[in-house]
Amino acid sequence: MFHNDVSNETLKHRVETIDMKHHPPLIRESNDKPVIWTVSISRLFDLFRDIMVEYDVSAEIEPIHMGFEEAAHYIRERLLTERCDAVIAAGSNGAYLKSRLPIPVVIAKASGFDVMQALARARKISPEIGLITYQETIPELVEFKTTFGFKLEQRTYVTEEDAKAQIRELKANGIKAIVGAGLITDLAEEAGLTGIFMYSATSIRQAFDDALEIARLTRLEASRGRQHPAAESLRARHNINDLRGDSAPMQAVRHSILLFSRSPATVLLQGETGTGKELAAQAIHKESPRARQPFVAVNCGAIAESLLESELFGYEEGAFTGSRRGGHAGLFEAANRGSLFLDEIGEMPISLQTRLLRVLEEREVVRVGGIRPIPVDVRIISATHCDLESRMREGRFRSDLFYRLAVLRLQLPSLRERQEDLVPLAEWCLKHALASMGARPHPNLHAEVVACADLLKQYNWPGNVREMRNMMERLALFLAAEPLQALTPNFVIKITPEIASVPHLPDLTTGTSNNANTSVKPIDSLPALMQKFNNNREAVADYLGISRTTLWRRLREAKLS
Repeated sequence: MFHNDVSNETLKHRVETIDMKHHPPLIRESNDKPVIWTVSISRLFDLFRDIMVEYDVSAEIEPIHMGFEEAAHYIRERLLTERCDAVIAAGSNGAYLKSRLPIPVVIAKASGFDVMQALARARKISPEIGLITYQETIPELVEFKTTFGFKLEQRTYVTEEDAKAQIRELKANGIKAIVGAGLITDLAEEAGLTGIFMYSATSIRQAFDDALEIARLTRLEASRGRQHPAAESLRARHNINDLRGDSAPMQAVRHSILLFSRSPATVLLQGETGTGKELAAQAIHKESPRARQPFVAVNCGAIAESLLESELFGYEEGAFTGSRRGGHAGLFEAANRGSLFLDEIGEMPISLQTRLLRVLEEREVVRVGGIRPIPVDVRIISATHCDLESRMREGRFRSDLFYRLAVLRLQLPSLRERQEDLVPLAEWCLKHALASMGARPHPNLHAEVVACADLLKQYNWPGNVREMRNMMERLALFLAAEPLQALTPNFVIKITPEIASVPHLPDLTTGTSNNANTSVKPIDSLPALMQKFNNNREAVADYLGISRTTLWRRLREAKLS
């Protein structure tokens, strides 16, 4: 509901901007207020619209009822004649826009309490609940559902079709209530299920506050006469200080990043899942002369080959069925004068490796369906968890491309290789997890974490820093619910039993350990785990503390998929 002090003219303006598909863009007069656009095609649109009235005094805010490529194209066209300081979006729509717009995109995120409240509402409707989230599950809920008796199935999605498939499967399993973001709840209701929206007004207000702060900083730079390139919003969010840890391996990593940042040469980052390869890539970009230019990231293993080609190199109008009028610029063009981060480069198909090699050699791209070369000045930073040299021997990765990508190399250490960082890193992650839920840490939290040091050090952290962060978020959820509960080793084992039952990293294809301490029995082999969990990949991924994508990759490498 709009506040009573909103003028009729303001109301008229709001109505005119609800459906931007049928109305021309509004040309704004120059003013001192930050300009923020909210973008959504789901029920989140209404929540954005209701809350933005609270910020009328602080900013010029406009809702855009579009999503994905339609929204990206529309906003890029408007930016040719108008100013916008920040965009607010959420979920898969927000992730899509973040890599394609030349202005900051603030991702509205549901808090832990939002999820808990949504699950409580869903439980009133059905004892069996489905939770569908973008790209990653919420590991903290695995133990929560066991402790509190929730019959909960977690699923992830990347595309709308993927989301529809997950909903169909959950419906076939008897699930009647689906918790998720706007796209998920809309699709769930289309399928005849009850959709439970998991965003709260508090979380959306936080997104508006973040957008205002970003806009303030942007305007401050502009007022100081600094150059503010149009593509600066594709900037890296992390810097070298975000690579936490004072151990010798981490000091060496930071030293290499500072050294590599001075060079325009390609960089290959290697390391296990969860060691922070993208964070390191962003730090290299942030410390380089290209820092104020775009930083664009793409996961080569998460996009189908047919889509990856057009995403990287772009396409001309009419290149294929469904191609957009006027064509589409690829990520190489979006990253021009900046850096392009190619994550999971080892998953790139051979056919695209050939095209990538040509771009590196010629410094120009040719869009799919086109013949005109487009010059690009892009620094390539790539990353992989796998052994590219063995893939070259197997004929799965081009050797000439490898040597082009790996002029500079950096190995990110695993968490078990820097044990002196475990306690301070655990404490830092736990404090941030508690703060995100509005809970204060215990005054003696440091002493409590130190008391758990032996427990932290006996575990081999197969998911590395990502697993550490997820585990601390799970602990924070229970500590916030029980403010008088101390963080003791027994409490940690109760909430995160894997820390006691899986103390080392196995070779998942054979079940043998790579740990020198052979007195500890290794966990089951991957085939045995799949059998143990009745081929439930989500359950196996949760048990191992890895993502479903990583599990899928390991199953494929073991020829079990």
